[in-house]
Amino acid sequence: MKLKKRNYRKEYDKFQSSPEQKKNRAARNGRRMKLVKQGKVKKGDGKDIHHYKVGGVIKTKVMSASKNRGIAEKSRLPGSKRK
Repeated sequence: MKLKKRNYRKEYDKFQSSPEQKKNRAARNGRRMKLVKQGKVKKGDGKDIHHYKVGGVIKTKVMSASKNRGIAEKSRLPGSKRK
């Protein structure tokens, strides 16, 4: 039996176009724009907005892009149940 080649582009487009993901993306963009208006970040400044949860509430803080992208996700750490 020959396996069908997986279409990653189609999966990505389907996931990103779901109503739930559109809502999540709009919320992230809104939180970033709030920080832009406060003057904490601007386009091309090398900063990222770190989104994290504390007690179910989503919080944000400004940090360097390299530091934010270097944070190990819990799902990728040894002992994670995610596969």
